Amino acid sequence: MALRAPLRQLARRCSVAAPSTPRYLARQRSTASGSSLGETTKTEIARDASLPNPDPTADSPSARLIAEHQPFMLATYARPPPVFVKGEGSYLWDLENRKYLDFTAGIAVNGLGHCDPGFSKLIAQQAETLVHASNLYYNPWTGALSKLLVEKTTEAGCMDASAVFVCNSGSEANEAAIKFARKAGKALDPTGAKSEFVAFRGGFHGRTMGSLSATCNPKYQAPFAPMVPGFRYGDLNDVAAIPDLVTDATCGVIVEPIQGEGGVNVASTEFLVALARRCREVGAVLIHDEIQCGLSRTGDLWAHGALPREAHPDIVTTAKALGNGFPIGAVLVTADVADKMKVGDHGTTFGGNPLACRLAHYIVSRLADPELQKGVRSASESFKRGFEALQMQYPDLVKEVRGRGLILGVQLTEDPGAIIKAARERGLLVISAGQNTLRFVPSLLISEEEISEGLRILGEAIEATR
Repeated sequence: MALRAPLRQLARRCSVAAPSTPRYLARQRSTASGSSLGETTKTEIARDASLPNPDPTADSPSARLIAEHQPFMLATYARPPPVFVKGEGSYLWDLENRKYLDFTAGIAVNGLGHCDPGFSKLIAQQAETLVHASNLYYNPWTGALSKLLVEKTTEAGCMDASAVFVCNSGSEANEAAIKFARKAGKALDPTGAKSEFVAFRGGFHGRTMGSLSATCNPKYQAPFAPMVPGFRYGDLNDVAAIPDLVTDATCGVIVEPIQGEGGVNVASTEFLVALARRCREVGAVLIHDEIQCGLSRTGDLWAHGALPREAHPDIVTTAKALGNGFPIGAVLVTADVADKMKVGDHGTTFGGNPLACRLAHYIVSRLADPELQKGVRSASESFKRGFEALQMQYPDLVKEVRGRGLILGVQLTEDPGAIIKAARERGLLVISAGQNTLRFVPSLLISEEEISEGLRILGEAIEATR
């Protein structure tokens, strides 16, 4: 209830138009039949009145706020009409105070849900203590986070992590990993001939030039071509192609164990084992980009934790859930990679600041909890049962369910845009990935009741679009 007063105040500043809430629209519908409104208008009123969360109308407070701000925002995203102003757990509220169940978690970011109380408390405490002093000096939290990441990774039986570089984002983490691999290649071959990089179609590694060059997708690359030289591309799970793809000229290989943006495509154990073996044969650094699939999203601390040790990487990049919404990224490296890096080889102004690192320290401590990971695996099974039921009900629409833990994809036979809109207008947020894929990356603390609620709404949205 405390949210309603400030929302009303903001709404009054943005618009004096009549509200577009379901209650108001229901009143309008009750009088529409006896009015002189056109049939189209009557139909629209009846439709909106039947929906719990119809998208804000053109004369709504949300639309007016967007119209005021949009001219000053670089047009890099196509956003739907709702304006979100509050979050708690697995839910968001918009400017009109309508509630949405969030199956996106900020694109796999809010692992602990929106506005986790412990997280919010630490932000306030650290903001009053020390926010930034630069990497020219020590602070208590950069080292503490690095130590915790190494220790928890070791305890989980994952890669042989030795050291950590802390930065600000996933793209920065992958840029650093690319540089580290290039440096390792020069250490093995000072002539510079060992400089090629291998990435895989369907992968997404970021939008800065190095990480973009590793992202083999014309939609992202073409407007900014030419890419950084030296990148080669292969197909995920094509074991036979690995020997010709990864050669003596290869300094590094980057792969997502589960491709998120590409459509929730899972790399097979056979493929990842063969890829790691080939990297060791030619002395290439193997990088696992776990920015979306890591930090317990699969039910293991790291996605590669489910693989045989011989498939473990030399570098792991992470971000997203590491900050639960606060900007931070990190690169975990083995001792062999760490030994090749020297003072001055890389750096960052804001990366590793005390505020970000204290928050991430708290988040890693929570996400590394075996009980939380057990809950992720249980929630995954609930989702899969629900998706299988939808597949049986709509066999011509739902073709496949992919993924592990709480990074799941439902492959459709059509563009999911209409279903996403129908779900949103019924109070559920879902997103797409790859080609005609619905992507589900909710909070790792999502409850069984919330899963059931969301699956029910999803079913209603699908039915409404048939």
